[in-house]
Amino acid sequence: MKKLIAVMMFVLVISTQAQDEVKAEPFVPHWEHSMITGLNISQISFSNWAKGGENSLSWVVTLDLTNDYLAEDWSFKNQFRIAYGRTKLGTAQYKTNDNELFNESVIARNIGWAVDPFFSNTLRTTIAKGFDYEKVPALQIADIFDPTYLTQSLGFTYDRMKNFNTRFGVAIQEVFTTDYPQFTDDPETLNEIETTKIETGVESVTDFTSNFAENMQYKTKLRLFSAFDRLDTWDVRWDNVIQAKVNTFVNVNLNVIVLYEKVQTPFTQVKQALQLGFTYTLF
Repeated sequence: MKKLIAVMMFVLVISTQAQDEVKAEPFVPHWEHSMITGLNISQISFSNWAKGGENSLSWVVTLDLTNDYLAEDWSFKNQFRIAYGRTKLGTAQYKTNDNELFNESVIARNIGWAVDPFFSNTLRTTIAKGFDYEKVPALQIADIFDPTYLTQSLGFTYDRMKNFNTRFGVAIQEVFTTDYPQFTDDPETLNEIETTKIETGVESVTDFTSNFAENMQYKTKLRLFSAFDRLDTWDVRWDNVIQAKVNTFVNVNLNVIVLYEKVQTPFTQVKQALQLGFTYTLF
């Protein structure tokens, strides 16, 4: 029995010494980069087709860039996205179907809590002329950086789970216009047209990614904002993308965006697109 105890103590001492010798490597601050370009196409054409129909072509060019700096106690994450596309039906002129620039920067500090304090800045705007095609002739309602939405938020973020993060904070949202003040004008001031609108309120942003099959991915981003003077009304933007990879360069995309902003329209806006895409990862 004494021999057995001696052997066990010897093994314990050796094991402890070995663990002391194997020390975890210190975390090295580093940048993580990603850039993906894409071309999504939807096309149909007819020639001597007895049942009738019109030729159509729709395309969207995208650029997605992430640029994150990760340190042991804090992080600085950046997202940048541009999307621009057009549609042509029959002999009609081309119409714009996608027209957006999005940039988001979030800096967070790890203080040992379940949530981390953060500060974020978000930019949303258009990169080309936008039209209301229900009007005849088409009515221009937007232009390059007109309108421009800026949002600064300060609060707490939860980023402990892979492929999921959410944040909530106090926010300031600014809207700037030049020639199209319908996004900023206060209808109660009849003798003045405002080209700038500033609101303070609360903002929530949640991102989630799921690789639910070997070659399929679901990504969603939900953004909520409510001003302090109208907490019973929330601006909602819910962006959903399901991507099925055919091979390294070809994929099929289903994109559904649900948008509600009462200042624009009292109705819920929905945009849906199913497209064949060509993507290339630059780095």
